[in-house]
Parts: sequence; structure tokens; C-alpha cells
Amino acid sequence: MKLLTTYSRRLLAQCQAFCLILPCFGYSAASLADITPPEQLIGVTQGFLEFTVEDYLQQSAIPGRYEIQVNDLDSRLRMPQCDRELTASLESPAKPLGRVTVRVRCEGATPWTIFIPAQVKLYREVLIASRPLKRSTVLGEGDISLVERDVGLLSQGYLTEPEQALGKKVTRPVQPDQILTPTFLQQAEMVRKGDQVQINVRSNKINVHMNGEALSDGTEGEQIRVRNLSSQRVIKARVAAPGVVEVAM
Repeated sequence: MKLLTTYSRRLLAQCQAFCLILPCFGYSAASLADITPPEQLIGVTQGFLEFTVEDYLQQSAIPGRYEIQVNDLDSRLRMPQCDRELTASLESPAKPLGRVTVRVRCEGATPWTIFIPAQVKLYREVLIASRPLKRSTVLGEGDISLVERDVGLLSQGYLTEPEQALGKKVTRPVQPDQILTPTFLQQAEMVRKGDQVQINVRSNKINVHMNGEALSDGTEGEQIRVRNLSSQRVIKARVAAPGVVEVAM
């Protein structure tokens, strides 16, 4: 009888200790009806992100399709049941693209806040190189293609229209299928050093054409040094078109 009493006391002590440990794992004596399940938190986050991303795309006039993936939460997570509607806000980054964090908050009688990570993928058609390109290659239609990519991963930028690249030259070697970024391109020279050019001298009263020689490379709108082949004088002229420079009087 004494042995049974001692055993009972030990069993009671173990039960009391176990009840004290349960809150550390998110459990309590409260029923499951008194907690906010992880599924509800994921649903709130999903709905908030869908609204936020659609609003961002509309305001930015950015076309494309998107996908939202909310990270799984620990199934052992137990938050007190909120007596108000849960609120959500974008914690980071400023734009709802790429890796995002959503703050879900209960502002009820027992307030709490949880941060939920997610991934927003925005797919757009972007320009890529359709073949290997050497440095200084001037891009033509056969050099570029449009393909769909997740632009949230393109931190260096991207181009969406062929007109943004055609006629420009690449500043470095480019591999096939490589994304073309603005930093890869620059205006191609319309005039090269040593080219024979037409010099147009314009004013309100006169319009004179002369032959000249470019003494340096030049892109559209750039001023370069040109030698007048008739007088051998060196003048400054603005590149107006391939093989044409202008001097304003």
C-alpha cells in the first residue's frame, strides 16, 4: 500500500511537470477551438499578397502573370484565437516581388504578431541573346529573342521590347539565352574614325554640304572632330545620322 502511494505521488508529479512543459511547445489546456491554425495564417497571407500584387501591377502598368507561394508554417504553431479580423501588411521589400515577408497581426484582446515568408514570381517576356555575341556586336533582329522569365530574380534589370536593343552594341561577350540587361548595351557609333562623312552647315539663310573625314568615333547626337577635306580645317560637328554630321551657325 505504501509502495502504491509513492508511485501515485511520482505519477502526479510527472503529470504536473508535463502540464508545465506543454506551453513551451505551443500547447495548453485550451481546446483547439481557442487557437488560430497555421492554415488560417497562410490563407490570410495568400489573400493579402494577391490583392497587393494585383494593385501593384495595375498602378505600375506592368503586364505579366504571377505566382504566389507562401512558405509552410510549423504545424505545432499555436496562436490564441483572435477576436478581431486579422490584419496583414508587407514587411519587406518595398515592392511585392521576389522573396517577401508579410506581417500578420491580431489586434484583439490578446494581441500577437507573426512574420510569414513567401515568394512572389512575376513572369514577363524579356530579351535574351539568341546566339553567342562578341563584344561590340551591333544587335540585329537575328541576335535577340523574347522569352518568359521570372523578373523578380533579375536584380540587374531587363529589357522587354526589341526596340530597346536593336542598333545598339554589346559592351561584353554574351552567351546564348543570357538575359540582356541595360548595362550590357550602349549606343553604337554612327560614325567611325577615318570615315568619309558629309558635313551639313545649317543656318536660317544657308544650307551647305561639304565632304569631310571623321577624326574620332561618334554616336548619335555626340560632337566629334571632323576635317573639312576642301579647306583642311578641323571643326567640331554633331553626329546626325550614319555618315552625316551637322554644324549649326
